[in-house]
Amino acid sequence: SNDKYSSVKFLFTPQVLLAAAVCTKAGKAIVSRQFVEMTRTRIEGLLAAFPKLMNTGKQHTFVETDSVRYVYQPLEKLYMVLITTKNSNILEDLETLRLFSRVIPEYCRVLEESEISEHCFDLIFAFDEIVALGYRENVNLAQIRTFTEMDSHEEKVFRAVRETQEREAKAEMRRKAKELQQARRDAERSGKKVPAFGGFGSAGMTSVSSGTIITDTIVEPEKPKITAAPVRPSGPSKALKLGAKGKEVDNFVDKLKSEGETIMPTTGKRGSDVSKVLPPPVNMESVHLRVEEKITLTCGRDGGLQNMEVLGMVTLRVTDDKYGRIRLIINNNDGKGLQLQTHPNVDKKLFTAESVIGLKNPEKSFPLNNDVGVLKWRLQTTDESLIPLTINCWPSESGTGCDVNIEYELQEENLELNDVVISIPVPSGVGAPVIGDLDGEYKHDSRRNILEWCLPVIDANNKTGSLEFSIAGQPNDFFPISVSFVSKRNYCDIQVTKVTHVDGDSSIRFSSETSFVVDKYEIL
Repeated sequence: SNDKYSSVKFLFTPQVLLAAAVCTKAGKAIVSRQFVEMTRTRIEGLLAAFPKLMNTGKQHTFVETDSVRYVYQPLEKLYMVLITTKNSNILEDLETLRLFSRVIPEYCRVLEESEISEHCFDLIFAFDEIVALGYRENVNLAQIRTFTEMDSHEEKVFRAVRETQEREAKAEMRRKAKELQQARRDAERSGKKVPAFGGFGSAGMTSVSSGTIITDTIVEPEKPKITAAPVRPSGPSKALKLGAKGKEVDNFVDKLKSEGETIMPTTGKRGSDVSKVLPPPVNMESVHLRVEEKITLTCGRDGGLQNMEVLGMVTLRVTDDKYGRIRLIINNNDGKGLQLQTHPNVDKKLFTAESVIGLKNPEKSFPLNNDVGVLKWRLQTTDESLIPLTINCWPSESGTGCDVNIEYELQEENLELNDVVISIPVPSGVGAPVIGDLDGEYKHDSRRNILEWCLPVIDANNKTGSLEFSIAGQPNDFFPISVSFVSKRNYCDIQVTKVTHVDGDSSIRFSSETSFVVDKYEIL
């Protein structure tokens, strides 16, 4: 019947787009997505034949054979190639090719073979959003980004529940801490024996009142035991769980390796992933000291320091009971006007007169195997001359978008900043920025729309640097800028120079570590 033959005709209607691939100029496939059933040998043969068909004397955007048509666009040393049937619409194919070519810079920082291989799965997912069953979908670049990022309502619900449980646990912890503190006070009033160092724990970096030496505002309760928050049932769930890497992924990777595939390791780290805690010394003595500082800074894009706060602490850890009765000699050369605060169990008069940290009762010992905060300080200022690292960003509009110039300057030359990452937001859906002059390295994160300027070290020998790039956008698109770094030198010049016995003043060997990290550092 006619219906029978029309069904057969429909079954044998050729697909329009057979495959999309990125290949070298020699025809070697780097990444290829087939939209019809096709063997690996077949697609490799088609791509290997592609360079031989091009006439180098003329400029074309397509070449044909007896069976297929190649529609292509050069990408520096590579080609973006679409393989179609000969009866496809060449105008639609060219429009599809342009969309494919715009997708690649969204995921690859540079158009090189290694970069394409590293992001091959991201590209394949994006290709699948452009073409389905051989026909182009009606999507643009912004929609492709949205579809490939995906979103899971169940995951959002799970995270919200977990955050609620964490808040409840913290509230319970504070309530228990208040109960323990009240019980300790009641015991003191009734004359019962109270543990000597029940409140001599690790001091937190909290705000302090005005004044030079403050010792009355620290209350250090023992850390209460937190009851584990209830966990959701681990039964089967139909929710889409993003980012989970289980045994299936490991087995898949192992299978690929066994078949001879080369698995490209992920290179580089995000600036937000840089560890903000420096590793402890390898050889820790029985007396170990940590000098820690963290900075919170907010600055305007046109200049002017809105707020800067540096919080610091000296933490003591004793692991041998014969070194329990000791004193710390503090060297304070800071002239920035910081406020100092000692622990209530520390002899305030001794510290004020001689810059020595010792217990009020010299017969008692510091607690063993416990981090004890003995001294902390706070510096709050709006003096621009005290900014450790200044960032100037100058976006200027041009005919094609914005030319952006960013420069840094280290004002505190005694500092050495490591793993510095300056994160600049960039507009989405306009491709990767074109980098001009650059000190250091950069990374364009197209998922988060962030350009990360990475500098391994900034010190007195490398105190200034600049970055220039161009991209479509408006000047306001490049703010707020955030900065992260770590340092083994502290900002406020406070150090422990000597540790001695209470009896005899003989010196004790000790180890120490110093860290200066960022809590928040933004240019708004």
